Amino acid sequence: MVDLFVDRVLVKNNKDQDELDTEREIVTRLQNRILMLFFASAESETCQRFAPTLHDFFKQLTDEFYVERSAQLVLLYISLDQSEEQLENFLKELPKKSLFLPYEDPYRRELETKFDVREVPTVVVLRPDCSVLIPNAVEEITRMGPDCYRNWHEAAELIDRNFLTKEDFEDKSMRSFSDPVRRLKYKVEEEEKKKEEKKKKKKKKQRRGWGGGGDKGEEAGAGGADDKDGGGSMW
Repeated sequence: MVDLFVDRVLVKNNKDQDELDTEREIVTRLQNRILMLFFASAESETCQRFAPTLHDFFKQLTDEFYVERSAQLVLLYISLDQSEEQLENFLKELPKKSLFLPYEDPYRRELETKFDVREVPTVVVLRPDCSVLIPNAVEEITRMGPDCYRNWHEAAELIDRNFLTKEDFEDKSMRSFSDPVRRLKYKVEEEEKKKEEKKKKKKKKQRRGWGGGGDKGEEAGAGGADDKDGGGSMW
């Protein structure tokens, strides 16, 4: 995969449009990753409809809001637009973590020919060795969403299998956009409960060590007449 772009300039789809223009930067960003080449044009209504789906797909696999570790996945937009203005407008529909080839780079058209792109949108999925994993994954992404990445991950034989979703830890499926927020809330509450239980067990252990009463004042007699265990403990 790196060989395809090692002599090129890739641009980050962020506010400053930072460039990856050295071999080291390109290698660091692309090596041992699955690459999605997204061929599209702003003029196409089908591309316009698919863009939000692709945006959500990529975000749910790479954003820490959804996953513990980002998937080994790179999204590269190969513009087939008729003007640089169209390219810039369409980039607004794509994730900030995605990359794109500059409009003035004729390599865009070379890639279109190389991967035999005959329609837009087309998402060519490549293994790290540049071999084609899926000629066009648009239908699969639309139908399966992020679940299809697991199949790609296995088929690509990536070296570091470090992709874990929150579902792997909590054994739950994401039911809504607000679900991660609720999960965080429940997680915090659960941690507070555990801390409280730990404090209670510690106090119980200390009181047993005191013999259930005597010279520890109010704490020693906290159980009172209501304590049926005979140990002078609240619990």
